[in-house]
Amino acid sequence: MKQRQSILILDNVRSVYNVGAIFRTAEAAGISKIYLIGYTPTPVDRFGRERGDVAKAALGAQKMIQWEKKEKSIPLIRALQKDGFTVIAIEQDKKSVDYKKVKPKLKTAFILGNEVSGLSKTVLDEVDVISEIPMQGRKESLNVSVSTGIAIFRILNI
Repeated sequence: MKQRQSILILDNVRSVYNVGAIFRTAEAAGISKIYLIGYTPTPVDRFGRERGDVAKAALGAQKMIQWEKKEKSIPLIRALQKDGFTVIAIEQDKKSVDYKKVKPKLKTAFILGNEVSGLSKTVLDEVDVISEIPMQGRKESLNVSVSTGIAIFRILNI
């Protein structure tokens, strides 16, 4: 029986606390790897020292999940698709589908973007599915770390 493989891509997420929280949530959900794109903070600084601010929010999860720094998301998305991954963007868009209707594949990659600007149209044009968490209140969006948890736990049926 083949085992499901799920990864995350964080595209220009700016907050170290969001990154740490996402590591913690991802570990709890069984995510195997996180790609950190552009200026997304990493668990270690440029000198290879552990970042205390990421560690504080991640509570050790940053040491349990593989992670890799990349400069651009488009080449990564294409490489993952070539490797059989379905890439799902969690984003508000006119082409988005309700996240409760998304069915995961054996190889699933979730991509989330910047806290203010989200994912670029260029990135959205490359993904296989754009999935949105419907909003019931007056606020138009959720924090990226909260959205990550809601989406991956629901879509992966955890």
